[in-house]
Amino acid sequence: MCGSTKHSPPTPTCWRRTGASHLGISTLMVRTSLSMGSSMFMPGKQVGMSDACFPDSLIGNIPNIYYYAANNPSEATVAKRRSYANTISYLTPPAENAGLYKGLKQLSELIASYQSLKDTGRGNQIVSSIISTAKQCNLDKDVDLPDEGEELPANERDLVVGKVYGKLMEIESRLLPCGLHVIGEPPTAVEAVATLVNIAALDRPEENIFSLPGILAATVGRTIEDVYRGSDKGILADVELLKQITEASRGAVGAFVEKTTNSKGQVVDVKSKLSSILGFGLSEPWVEYLSQTKFIRADRDKLRTLFGFLGECLKLIVADNELGALKTALEGSYVEPGPGGDPIRNPKVLPTGKNIHALDPQSIPTAAAMKSAKIVVERLLERQKADNGGKYPETIALVLWGTDNIKTYGESLAQVMWMLGVEPVTDGLGRVNRVEPVSIEELGRPRIDVVVNCSGVFRDLFINQMNLLDRAVKMVAELDEPIEMNYVRKHAQEQAEELGVSVREAATRIFSNASGSYSSNVNLAVENASWTDEKQLQDMYLSRKSFAFDSDAPGVGMLEKRKTFELALATADATFQNLDSSEISLTDVSHYFDSDPTKLVQGLRKDGRAPSSYIADTTTANAQVRTLSETVRLDARTKLLNPRWYEGMMKSGYEGVREIEKRLTNTVGWSATSGQVDNWVYEEANTTFIEDEEMRKRLMDTNPNSFRKLLQTFLEANGRG
Repeated sequence: MCGSTKHSPPTPTCWRRTGASHLGISTLMVRTSLSMGSSMFMPGKQVGMSDACFPDSLIGNIPNIYYYAANNPSEATVAKRRSYANTISYLTPPAENAGLYKGLKQLSELIASYQSLKDTGRGNQIVSSIISTAKQCNLDKDVDLPDEGEELPANERDLVVGKVYGKLMEIESRLLPCGLHVIGEPPTAVEAVATLVNIAALDRPEENIFSLPGILAATVGRTIEDVYRGSDKGILADVELLKQITEASRGAVGAFVEKTTNSKGQVVDVKSKLSSILGFGLSEPWVEYLSQTKFIRADRDKLRTLFGFLGECLKLIVADNELGALKTALEGSYVEPGPGGDPIRNPKVLPTGKNIHALDPQSIPTAAAMKSAKIVVERLLERQKADNGGKYPETIALVLWGTDNIKTYGESLAQVMWMLGVEPVTDGLGRVNRVEPVSIEELGRPRIDVVVNCSGVFRDLFINQMNLLDRAVKMVAELDEPIEMNYVRKHAQEQAEELGVSVREAATRIFSNASGSYSSNVNLAVENASWTDEKQLQDMYLSRKSFAFDSDAPGVGMLEKRKTFELALATADATFQNLDSSEISLTDVSHYFDSDPTKLVQGLRKDGRAPSSYIADTTTANAQVRTLSETVRLDARTKLLNPRWYEGMMKSGYEGVREIEKRLTNTVGWSATSGQVDNWVYEEANTTFIEDEEMRKRLMDTNPNSFRKLLQTFLEANGRG
């Protein structure tokens, strides 16, 4: 998937042809646009271009130097394969915590009052105000709230307040990119803190590094996983403890970074200052900070190891070489390669200014990815059971993205395997070439059927994994097991009878575009407002995404099997996608709704019932499974409607206004494909950007084209209901 990062306004989105006679080159093509230019997705072969392929004809013999977001190695690889690009990585935009604003901030103050006054006889009165304010903020869509004024016993009051408090913490701590990245500009201290806090939040057992939240939780005799679970349940004491851990983590990292900051708030002179801190010539700043908190007894050795690692990460964050790498490329010299991916999960992505590469596709999913996938799948199934009378879903329709699987080393790929009840088997070289079924007894549940929609980029990069998944599904369909414990076999037998084919052929579940084709084009129809009704979008999706991979026909390519695709989708009880990094969320890009089949499944099901729709959020150490509507609301609160986000975009000028307009358009896309967007999102967006005369003028003056598109999108959303 394409990253949401863009260049700063002074760098135009264009192709630049630069004379380079000293290199012996008559023309040089420098692409200064956002990742994913048009030439690399033109018709032609997926790899090994010939003169009959559009990308080859367009590029010719012109060298192609291509800035690409560091978090998007999958499409950078396509750019190399299909347009011969020498990529240069650049940082994603600076990230900050979303914070609270307007009614959400008032709600936080009420909760603080409740905690200090709940035993004074004013508890019910304050809780009534909390309930009223929460409803005004539309949090009643996410938290079950009693009626205002209802007398509640103390334990029930605490639970209500705890659940609202937990939701506020979720919103406040959400990472969001503020503004746009400026090529060659180092991060400020605040920006470095936000990145380091999130790096510090992950355990790294392979390097014997413990997470900072885990170290702090152990200080009070808890595990961080236990605190996460309690906070998720709305236990007030655990929500408060998690807040204290979060604030202490930010404070300790902030104290550490402050030692390397100049008067302008920029991180400078990292090496010399860090050597004095980590060499213990000075008192350790994180220890000084924590000594003022309840975590004063935190393990010093674990902290020292962690902050030594964070010190190395800080050097990488500020070691800018984005312009230097461009100069090197223009001189015809060697640009150092480096991995692409999520810098939070893998700081080796930094520093930027490298020629991006991905990974060995046969190495995924890794054991760590499989471990994470099992947690997410079990939470997904538990959530589905809780929402649907204790029943397991028989089929889940889901999406596999190229970039996500590179960044997570195959977590979503592993999720498909665990739904089926199989595990990957590695050979002596660490390559995953086959899978083995887990026994029903060990699995402890039925095998879940899947309908896998692979993005065009995933198809290009991970054809071996598509082969692996297809073999896995067909193997499970042929297992001699009761159909009530093997939904793959159950559905394959039913579909084999209807289609008049073998069970193995009917168990086709791995789909994508035709070879050389990308996207369902639903996103283009939404962006251009060129669709008349939802059926048109659904037909578009079916016509472009119903090409199946068949491991029994090697070398044949993608074969159209629309009827098989429709029959498989018609059994889906749930649709599912993953969010794996903070830079990109549901409304940042159009790809997510472009691949969403929620309303399509409802139309195909014989009972006409809408499937449940879920999003797994693994952007933090506390992985969550939310409904699609919950995730859209969270996205709207933390970005589109959040002054911290839209004011950050406004500071970026012309391109920032376009980002605001694009986010609203993508929200309309979710309404079109899923119907999971609440009306209040549009109403509050209209209040923020249109009814406010000053804001309206700022948008118009900064980018009149995007402002007109914004108005048209509001009118379209209102007209379509």
